[in-house]
Amino acid sequence: MPPRLRTIRYYPVTAGVVALLVALLMIAGCLQDGTSADSEQNRTTPAAPIQTRYSTGEITRINDQAEEEATASLNAIAAIPPGERTVENTLLAYDRILSDYNDAIGPLTLMRYVYPDPAIAAEGSEVATSSQIFLNGVTTRRDLYSALKGQVPQTPDEVRLYNETIREFEHNGLRLPDDRLARVREMRANLSSLESQYLFNLNNDTTTLEFTEEELTGVPAATIATFKKTPQGTCIVTTKYPDYTSVMANADRSETRKKMYAAYFNRQAEANTALLEQAIDLRRQIAQELGYATWADFQLDGRMAKSTGTVMTFLTTLQEPLREKTREEFTGLLAIKKGLDPQATTVDPWDIMYLQEIRKKQQYAYNDDEVREYFPMDNVLQGLFSIYGTLFGIGFDEVKGAPVWSPEVRLFRVRNLSDNATVGYLYLDLYPRDGKDAWFSESDVIKGRQNNGSYQVPVAAIIANFQAPSGDKPSLLTPYDLETLFHESGHAMHSLLTTAPYGTMSGTSVEWDFVETPSQALEEWVWDPQLLESISGHYTNTSQKIPADLRDRVIAAQQASMGSDYSNRMEKSLEDMRFHTAAEPVNVTEVSYQTYEEVMGIPQLAGTHQPASFDHIMDGYDAGYYSYLWSKVYALSIVDTFKRDGMTNQTTGMKFRQEILARGNMEDGSVLLKNFLGKEPDMEALYRHIGIHMSQPASGT
Repeated sequence: MPPRLRTIRYYPVTAGVVALLVALLMIAGCLQDGTSADSEQNRTTPAAPIQTRYSTGEITRINDQAEEEATASLNAIAAIPPGERTVENTLLAYDRILSDYNDAIGPLTLMRYVYPDPAIAAEGSEVATSSQIFLNGVTTRRDLYSALKGQVPQTPDEVRLYNETIREFEHNGLRLPDDRLARVREMRANLSSLESQYLFNLNNDTTTLEFTEEELTGVPAATIATFKKTPQGTCIVTTKYPDYTSVMANADRSETRKKMYAAYFNRQAEANTALLEQAIDLRRQIAQELGYATWADFQLDGRMAKSTGTVMTFLTTLQEPLREKTREEFTGLLAIKKGLDPQATTVDPWDIMYLQEIRKKQQYAYNDDEVREYFPMDNVLQGLFSIYGTLFGIGFDEVKGAPVWSPEVRLFRVRNLSDNATVGYLYLDLYPRDGKDAWFSESDVIKGRQNNGSYQVPVAAIIANFQAPSGDKPSLLTPYDLETLFHESGHAMHSLLTTAPYGTMSGTSVEWDFVETPSQALEEWVWDPQLLESISGHYTNTSQKIPADLRDRVIAAQQASMGSDYSNRMEKSLEDMRFHTAAEPVNVTEVSYQTYEEVMGIPQLAGTHQPASFDHIMDGYDAGYYSYLWSKVYALSIVDTFKRDGMTNQTTGMKFRQEILARGNMEDGSVLLKNFLGKEPDMEALYRHIGIHMSQPASGT
């Protein structure tokens, strides 16, 4: 499953909340455990761009005051007599209020995913729910719509802001009569609660399994040493990413892998399956109330794809070539399995990672544990920062001693090399811990924008679960980990390098099927031979780069699993669309089983409930998971331009920064792409990337 962007949605505030936040930022880190703001330690600790430590009840209080201040400010806009309304006191004021609310609740909402104290994380989760409900209320207020509608923007930027703001109101039902609009508002509030509870359940899942060391035969001893032990000496294995992948890729016993697979795809099975089915049914009712046949039709109105038909045509056109590519790969994997078990007749889902790992050893003469020794985290970060520095003209300076929510979190100031001006701040929270979100994501915490005569710099956070340092070994990254880190940092560049003037339009606030374009482009830098070598360095001696022959075998092996990797994305894209184009309530488990077998060509493990942990579609990607495939077409067209000019060509890099990363949503994604590429993107780059050879030219998206 691809990593995800986490978009935090915001609502209004005014000067009172801004003043409150300034005060809170001044004492950031000083309120946890009752620590005095007057202590010597806090007087000498560097300031943080957001508050990172909270006492019990504080998140709730900040949120409540933010909503009160926002409501007062929005009421003031609505109360302006028609003859006195201007673009400045309506449209621009509305954007400022929403953007101020970003400043207030962005850090609060982030804490639900990362805060070590579960009670405070729960407060953050409650804020996430209340903020969604609040936004639903804001964007369905007829008095606000009336105050904004009909204003005459004076500049191209104001025209864009006006059109997008009015479109959002109308998309959310402002053309409905009051009674139907009230029903939509109520249903969307209920939907927000369902989504928040589903995510809270996953974030706080504590599923573990116990295995003897014999049952874990094949798993590296260094990995087994990291597992907690029971008094009887058995290993406690979590379903967090590092544990799960280590067992699935290395455990020789099929039964061990099968148990691990079943546990992973049964996380929160009972509770979350019910929540998801309720959410899907509620979405369908909301869409129909708004005049759309399905939730997918509602969601796609205003996106680059524009219609459900376009998305389904795109997916089904790609599906058959992918199925054939995957069938070829599985034939090779089955041959490997037969070498281990002559009676084998099929590749099972819990075999795939394991057999791919064996293929690496047999056909490419390496394994991930050998390769990861050349990619210690600090060295990789240094290489990543160097590449982005060259491309985008920026530097990364670690802010030592700044308050953070957990000791291993790191903060970096991002600055222009040309004038040393700060362009943003980046938090890195890279390793698993109890209570933390178990996947990989990037969050816009504070949006960049014009504010009181200067540009307010954005703040972003990357939340990850890479293998943690252990003993004398640092965190060591697999090739997939490298791609994931570049992917999430690509989102961060989109967030941090924005120059859009309005908070509601900056950074990653673009069409949902364009948002993955920068991240999916920049993840491809990992697979350039020279760049992969440049970010390497053996953890015992970082001057020792990955050998060229091993490097080339790693890249070749990555190509060998393209069919199954992209079929996995296809399966989830179709599953998502089938959920959200249904005309009646759906059994998500049955749809999941059917779609998995159709796309992958093998049956799913009976008794599993994959949709219960399909968190993307309860976290913004509902009727939008297709965007990973859709945006990859755009991303690879961008990569082709860099391959032509040079992967570290600063002229092309700065054009990418200025034409795409900086612009946010100030123009449609199609316009941004054409400005950068000089042409329309097409499917050929994606087919070539996957290794699909078409007899006819591929049509564009």
